[in-house]
Amino acid sequence: MTATLLLNASYEPLRVIPWYRAITLALLDKADILETYDGETIRSATKDFAWPAVARLRKRVSWRNKGVRFSRSNVYRRDEFTCQFCGKRLAPSALTFDHVVPKAQGGQTTWSNIVTACVPCNQRKANRTPKQAGMALLNEPAEPTWFQADLVSHREKAWEPYLWM
Repeated sequence: MTATLLLNASYEPLRVIPWYRAITLALLDKADILETYDGETIRSATKDFAWPAVARLRKRVSWRNKGVRFSRSNVYRRDEFTCQFCGKRLAPSALTFDHVVPKAQGGQTTWSNIVTACVPCNQRKANRTPKQAGMALLNEPAEPTWFQADLVSHREKAWEPYLWM
């Protein structure tokens, strides 16, 4: 209950923001709270607020997708901490990077060539492509949008009507 989905005035999902930022936008008349979480309220000295789940800006803003920085933690988040060969969900310490096309065969370290793998699967695949190793990928690797990266770590039931992914 700490994250709020922020929508543009056109109901397009923009990003995930902290709950206190959503309340600030609402108090400044820059946003409307569309959905709230059930449960406790947030109390100030003079007012009680419901926990904001979804907020919509009153004016449309233009924005640029800057992409997601390539890093080990972002690859793990994209793949939802799941080995892309056997499907086991593991802690980050038990996961490794795997080059789909190995570096020895000309593969590069890019979003479309790196997947999350557990140590046994990575060792089994070794210095081969999945096809050469007789293994199949669960998901084809691709660069995530910043919004998809946010949703991996924050996804609430109250957001579902506003997401079309």
